[in-house]
Amino acid sequence: MADSDENPQQDLQRRGVRSYVIRAGRATAAQQRALDQLWPRYGIPFENKVLDFAAVFGRSAPVMLEIGFGAGEALLSYAQNHPDVDCVGIEVHPPGVGRLLLGLDKMQLSNVRVIMHDAVEVLERQIAPASISMIHIFFPDPWPKKRHHKRRLIQPPFVALLARALRSGGLLRLATDWEHYAHQMREVIDASPEFENRAGAAGFVPRPAERPLTRFEQRGQRLGHAVWDLEYVRR
Repeated sequence: MADSDENPQQDLQRRGVRSYVIRAGRATAAQQRALDQLWPRYGIPFENKVLDFAAVFGRSAPVMLEIGFGAGEALLSYAQNHPDVDCVGIEVHPPGVGRLLLGLDKMQLSNVRVIMHDAVEVLERQIAPASISMIHIFFPDPWPKKRHHKRRLIQPPFVALLARALRSGGLLRLATDWEHYAHQMREVIDASPEFENRAGAAGFVPRPAERPLTRFEQRGQRLGHAVWDLEYVRR
């Protein structure tokens, strides 16, 4: 069997989980082929080594990091519309990664790379301080049951990791369709001295034009779900 650098799924099966839960569901045949054939082109193996983005992308450019990109719709849209920005997506679910890889190959985008690993460990070990210009976290798992709220991604220690990764003046954008989680996000990040809420007392911002309406969000709208967007500047 190949080592984790060659097969990113192997490492996920061996290690403990910290910021996600593996969901049921298998990659389609096309998604699996993408994981097998396209990963060497777009994938970044998880290593206990800080990334040199200029070396990874072959140029010096601002870097946008999306954490938990799901099926990759927002990431593909942003990368296509911002060819001058290098984009790194973190996602642990193979079907979503395979779907994104297919999209990257179809669009022939060269400004995207993918890490299939726990976002906490990636931020701790692979992302240099003040190396990221923008972070997107759209629709993270809301863990709606009260006893599971402690599993939510947006907690003070994780916010500290986000602040460490972002350069001064960098942007943090978040969105959720769970009202309770939206207010918890705001409470947690507003309490951080390293971030300033761009909405001020209003708390929430209109949906940024750069965040497309994904199929997930469109389905929520049909069900009557509102969506809350937050935007912060790294002090």
